[in-house]
Amino acid sequence: MKRWVKMIRFIGGLCLVTLLGIAYISYLCHNSLCLAPERFSLSTRYSASASSSSSSSRSEVPSSPTSTSKLVVGLASTVNIESVAFKEAYEMGFDITDRDVIVFLHIQKTGGTTFGRHLVRDLNLENPCNCPRKRKRCDCFRPNTINEQWLFSRYSTGWKCGLHADWTELTDCVEGALDEYEGLAKKRRYFFITVLRDPIHRYLSEFRHVQRGATWKSARHWCGGQEFTSLPHCYKGSNWTGVELDEFMNCSYNLAHNRQTRMLADLTLAGCYTGYNTTADQLERDRILLQSAKQNLASMAYFGLTEQQAVSQYIFERTFHLDFENNFDQANATLSAQAIAELTPAQIERVRQLNSLDEELLEFARQLLQERFQLLKRRDPHFRQNWLRMVHPLKSERIDGNSLV
Repeated sequence: MKRWVKMIRFIGGLCLVTLLGIAYISYLCHNSLCLAPERFSLSTRYSASASSSSSSSRSEVPSSPTSTSKLVVGLASTVNIESVAFKEAYEMGFDITDRDVIVFLHIQKTGGTTFGRHLVRDLNLENPCNCPRKRKRCDCFRPNTINEQWLFSRYSTGWKCGLHADWTELTDCVEGALDEYEGLAKKRRYFFITVLRDPIHRYLSEFRHVQRGATWKSARHWCGGQEFTSLPHCYKGSNWTGVELDEFMNCSYNLAHNRQTRMLADLTLAGCYTGYNTTADQLERDRILLQSAKQNLASMAYFGLTEQQAVSQYIFERTFHLDFENNFDQANATLSAQAIAELTPAQIERVRQLNSLDEELLEFARQLLQERFQLLKRRDPHFRQNWLRMVHPLKSERIDGNSLV
């Protein structure tokens, strides 16, 4: 009898030790950091794909959209949601009544605020978004529902994945955020969209915005299962009001540098924000981020360019088979243009260097935008009428589909 008691106590002790061990490991691996430690190692994860040395030039990254499939050798996607690409979106369409959701990745100072308002106020829908007066957000519910959103954006759902959430944050967060909002867990099809802008104009526009007091302090910077709350600030005090351009540029960890590339890339592929802009592997990190940003841009259902409003509007309408009631305006005079006129050649060159990744990304985007435009144009039997409606809306009302003005 005593023997059995001892055995039971021994087994019970083993069970207790095991449970304590599991609890301890879970504590150490909080936020899933132990699930994929290789995400945070540049040299280990990419030793096979990066056969060239870490000092390789970024210009070796293919820039032609037709080479998109070659861009991503070794860059494994970490997305676990169903994301719809451009051709699938055009061929299968966007079903507002089913499980399709447009997700707007809003990059600062790209014209995203204006575009976001177009999405909630100007789309010609049977059941348009409800935009109450004196309220910033609109209710963009699916027809015959009271809480199912078809649009995930600042002006519909708000910043549910963080202020100006990037690709890494959105792909990790959007489905859970909608499940919580709608009170129902389900799989959806996500149509990611964004707007890009000339890097120099965008950078100077952000500089002016920061100079006036903007900080974006509430941004989450969520990556790899954790929030990076200890990123250093470039300023002391509550904001950077009154900063001069040279000081703005000289902060090495200023997130304005190459912002578009960083916000479109899968940051887990390059160690998230660990050692951001300070590591010896900066060239390799840049190469990975640029490749990833190009891949993610090419896989998006839609993107537009601030400098090509009419083309961007046409591509959106033909991709989603939805029309805007008001045309996109092409703003030729901006604060950033005024800022450029005040800069010295050395300052302009410095801005260009700080945004060299965004320069390459924009060139890629321009070519890809033209490819999409030409494809949709060839497939559009009413192209002339549709195009004229955007560039000369009044004239288009006086012609038929076969006329050319």
